[in-house]
Amino acid sequence: MKYRGVGPGWLKGEKSMTGQENVFKSYMDSNSLFKGDRDILRPSYVPEELPHRREQINDLASIMVTALRGNRPSNVLIFGKTGTGKTAVVRYLEREINRLKRENQESELNAEFSEFDIDKVEYVYINCEVVDTHYGVMKNIGNKFVEDWDEQIPFTGWPMEKVYESLKDRIEEEKRVVVIILDELDKLVTKSGDSVLYHLSKINSELVKSKVSLIGISNNLKFTEFLDPRVKSRLGEEKMIFPPYNADQLKDILADRANKAFEPDILGNDVTSLCAALAAQEHGDARRALDLLRVSTEIAERDNDSSVNTNHVYKAKNKIEQDCVREAVNTLPTHSKLVLYSILLMHENGRDKLTTGEVYSGYKQLSKKSGMDPLTQRRITDLISELDMLGLINARVKSFGRRGRTKEIQSSVPKSDIIDLIEEDKSIEAVKNFNSHSPKQTTLM
Repeated sequence: MKYRGVGPGWLKGEKSMTGQENVFKSYMDSNSLFKGDRDILRPSYVPEELPHRREQINDLASIMVTALRGNRPSNVLIFGKTGTGKTAVVRYLEREINRLKRENQESELNAEFSEFDIDKVEYVYINCEVVDTHYGVMKNIGNKFVEDWDEQIPFTGWPMEKVYESLKDRIEEEKRVVVIILDELDKLVTKSGDSVLYHLSKINSELVKSKVSLIGISNNLKFTEFLDPRVKSRLGEEKMIFPPYNADQLKDILADRANKAFEPDILGNDVTSLCAALAAQEHGDARRALDLLRVSTEIAERDNDSSVNTNHVYKAKNKIEQDCVREAVNTLPTHSKLVLYSILLMHENGRDKLTTGEVYSGYKQLSKKSGMDPLTQRRITDLISELDMLGLINARVKSFGRRGRTKEIQSSVPKSDIIDLIEEDKSIEAVKNFNSHSPKQTTLM
């Protein structure tokens, strides 16, 4: 039996089994404001040119050219706030190396590349926010060099020693330079420690034909404090700092993308300037600027408007801020979630202004109930500062004169929504609906 609304007829306005017009029909009839692929306005898109990052591209290329000569480049740590072009620059150079490979293969005489081993350079990109375990990182690297599915390292089940030996053997199968990019490296170290970095940073001492170079990318300048000194010295042979974009630079970036994404009359006056200015206020985040422009256009499409104006930008700003809070909470490490959960629960119990000692006492109760060993109070003070930096809480230092000083801590997010979101985390399910009662105020010296 053929149902109306399932076949191609519904595209012509036919009604579904319920007698109603298909829910997508009215949206499909509206005109798209994008002239091409809207992914051009996503951070993952790497354009042919990266405005205002030529200096960083040249600096990293001068390090990586060593790989094209068959030698191991220095390990590099790249730091910078979110949306400063770190990943885009690294992926840009990956594309340029692959382009050189194609040109080398198409050249008949290869005279231009005679002194280089371009075909022997391999890039391996790992996003450590997605792959955040030692096993997962080494599995993904090892499987990069295996095409046969049956010979790949399995998703789980092997001892770590076997995974490492398999990875090493596969790299060593032929002479090459392997460049491993570990994006969001701080997330891996925070969750799983630095064991995998220790193995990868010393692997060259066990290789004969091949060489391995590491590029670590992080927006946390302090994460190296948690590394073993041996790992820290090997990993940080070269360091690069990416500065945030200013409003004028962000406007140039948006104008470049807008030329590719829209017809000339789609964006109203001051739309790109407003998106750039709003993003520049938040540490020069190009991702934020691109998201604002893309979501503004999508909102205009839903409203059946023929162009994008500043009102759409402000609507997009409100929508993105709500989504950012949820994303920030979802990606918090477990102990940070417990700290935030403790603050929110005590606020629900009528405690609007909390001290660090009160928060720590509530956190310890939650940790013990969840079966985890609590961190030290000094470490929890650091986590409180990180939550403050993310905008999830407000932590203001208050002095008591001779009696010392402490932080007054308040939540800056919707309590009930975030509590429900934290309680969805399976790792802290044991503390769900736990009622935290704080002791008397503790003053820190």
